[in-house]
Amino acid sequence: MAGSSSHHIRNICVFGGSSPGKEKEFLKSANHLGQVLAERKIHLVYGGGSLGLMGGESIAVFLGGSQVLGVVPKALAKGDIIGKTIGEELQVSTMSDQLNAMFNHVDVFIALLGGLGTLEDIFHISSVKC
Repeated sequence: MAGSSSHHIRNICVFGGSSPGKEKEFLKSANHLGQVLAERKIHLVYGGGSLGLMGGESIAVFLGGSQVLGVVPKALAKGDIIGKTIGEELQVSTMSDQLNAMFNHVDVFIALLGGLGTLEDIFHISSVKC
């Protein structure tokens, strides 16, 4: 196939909302993406926790048998702010450290629906990539 790459995607970071969104289809789509990643033996790196779209997707990937790494700033890891991280958890000092760790652990990024935090993550990664 012309223009195809032999690079195999092994690790994907997915940005998405920490809430399920207003429509049931949002969470359903996040779960489906998680199932597809697991079927293809692609590992997930995400912002940690078990809430919202990120939580739904991470659970689907984990239950599907693929590895899951939640990268969580230490301040959010305390208490029950984001829920229990699915899979392995890597604690970092700051939000900036979180994005840098994600960048260093993955081949590509995907963004699902989210709020200003998701948008900020996209802009940050875009500036690092370019």
